[in-house]
Amino acid sequence: MREFDLSNARWRKSSYSGGDGGEACVEVAAGLPGVVPVRDSKVDGGPVIVVGAVAWTEFMGGIGR
Repeated sequence: MREFDLSNARWRKSSYSGGDGGEACVEVAAGLPGVVPVRDSKVDGGPVIVVGAVAWTEFMGGIGR
């Protein structure tokens, strides 16, 4: 399994996250060629899922349907 250095990742809250209190805070990071890191901002130091950029694009395209 490949490891990625996410120490300088620029995380942003997904526009699909909802709730006024931030109860559904999915964050994604930009700047890593070919992959999209995803995490739950409510879990300090929690796990990160790294998804291939093509798979992420297809996933996001399916959400709007």
